[in-house]
Amino acid sequence: MSNQHFSRKPFLIALMHGSELLSEHKEDVNKLNVFPVPDGDTGTNMSLTLESVVDHVKKLQPDASVSDIRRAVTTGALMGARGNSGVITSQILRGLCEGLEDHELLDTQGIAKAFTRAEEVAFAAVRKPVEGTILTVLRDSAKAARYAYKKKYELIDCVTYISKKAHESVENTPNLLPVLKENNVVDAGGYGLAIFIEGVASSLTGKLGSLSEELETKVYQPKVEIEQINDWAGSKYRYCNEFLVDSDKLNSEDTLEFLASIGDCELCVGAAPKFKVHVHSDNPDKVLAYFVKIGQISEVFIHNMQLQSEERTEKLDEEHPHKKTAVVAVAVGEGNVEILKSLGVDVVVSGGQTMNPSTKDLADAAVRANADNIIFLPNNKNIIMSAKSACDVIEANGAVVETRDLPSAFAAMMVYDEDAGLDDNVEEMTDSFEDLTCGEVTFAIKDSKDVDDNPIYEGDCIGIVNGDILSVGKDVEKVVMDLLKKTEADDKDMLTVLAGSDFDESRLNKLVKKIEKKYEDLEIDSHLGGQGLYPIIFSVE
Repeated sequence: MSNQHFSRKPFLIALMHGSELLSEHKEDVNKLNVFPVPDGDTGTNMSLTLESVVDHVKKLQPDASVSDIRRAVTTGALMGARGNSGVITSQILRGLCEGLEDHELLDTQGIAKAFTRAEEVAFAAVRKPVEGTILTVLRDSAKAARYAYKKKYELIDCVTYISKKAHESVENTPNLLPVLKENNVVDAGGYGLAIFIEGVASSLTGKLGSLSEELETKVYQPKVEIEQINDWAGSKYRYCNEFLVDSDKLNSEDTLEFLASIGDCELCVGAAPKFKVHVHSDNPDKVLAYFVKIGQISEVFIHNMQLQSEERTEKLDEEHPHKKTAVVAVAVGEGNVEILKSLGVDVVVSGGQTMNPSTKDLADAAVRANADNIIFLPNNKNIIMSAKSACDVIEANGAVVETRDLPSAFAAMMVYDEDAGLDDNVEEMTDSFEDLTCGEVTFAIKDSKDVDDNPIYEGDCIGIVNGDILSVGKDVEKVVMDLLKKTEADDKDMLTVLAGSDFDESRLNKLVKKIEKKYEDLEIDSHLGGQGLYPIIFSVE
């Protein structure tokens, strides 16, 4: 890839892709935010900052000069910055622009200078830099940029290498900051920066797409039990104050000394006449009074961090209070989900046939379940291995009850005892569906043959029991009746019927009445499960 002219269009596209990718994954970043403040806003704040930058660059004329582009980025970042993470992001962008000041072409030398300057500006904005944060990821990225220039990398190799090193730096943050290791997470701000770099790099290399595997496949999830950590080094103050100052008199050094005298986590960034101020202090009135004397203030945000932290932690505990044992099940269909939850399942992962959840999906659900022991109900033979893999990566003690269908899960939950031990539960739950026979009715998607070598044609309605096709027809109801006969329903006591998304209550009632007429002594429990692909799933026992 050759060097690129530093013009509005490719620069805007790169910014937009980086911003969009971060926005797409901002909730993933938010979930990591146990540090600096457990308020879950890091991803949102960084995303809002970048969106402001994109908006400012969009307003430029197509023939905008390089200096106009840089000014739009720095102004947009400063005006849109929210929270510590947003402010640091704005300074990173400012530094990148300053480093590119003498470059009309975007080349490896310019990128090396840009990242070096971004490192200088961002670190200068924080009075007490802490290892294992976004600043560490930035420093490692700058080091990678300088190395790529020294080794004379082509532009495409340069940005790819920087992105790779940003990922590696994120991975290492728990080794540098104890609070991250304690909570089993990486730094939220560093993760957000790596996502942004990934998006920009993908645009510049022409490889637009989703988040790279290095970030996508990692299980970056916090524990539900979160300590109240008020800032980078543990703020002892209650209020987070941030606002804009318009002043020709403001002296950054004097301002930082004043802020340090009444609070911590102080920041004063920008250049005359526009500044962004951030400080944690118990005296918002004194903070504002100081700046009113030297200029005009606007966009004032004052947050009570203690209340915010308590409210969010309380909300998490309300959703899933910590418990000894919890159950994670896989299902699709609103009705099926409601049944599982009514039986005591704590977290339901969306999935099933043709939409198998990953190990990460299941591990994430285990974190949300917030328990010492986690029991997985995969409810599909193709999900059992992923569930077992999830047991290996979660911190809780994990076990899999190898349910291959929803009726088996229902039976398992009927004997589940939250107060029993993990091994005892797994044994009892597994035994519960040993004598259960499950039938599934669906439609053939290609020509095939049944167990007796009879032809099956695409679109035929087929009935399946224990993996074998035992019935073929053109009508769902007829296939159900045929399956009931072949599973010896007349010798059974109980029938559970789950109707799929194609069924309404009227059609389900007609089917139930038909079954009742044929099997007078069979107790029937029917539900609108809502699953796709399978009009009817049933079990007899």
